[in-house]
Amino acid sequence: MEVVYITIGVSVIVAIFFLVIFIKAIKSGQYEDTYTPSVRMLFDDELVNENNKEHN
Repeated sequence: MEVVYITIGVSVIVAIFFLVIFIKAIKSGQYEDTYTPSVRMLFDDELVNENNKEHN
């Protein structure tokens, strides 16, 4: 039964650790721009083609 208490304690500590990291990521602006990454993948080919034309 002691193993269950140790497992619960460790899991709570790990959960609190990840919660703190998540809150720091939100406060640092990690999730502010949700639109640009979805649009950037549409224009990746055009950027590669423009770079190739400049080098040739």
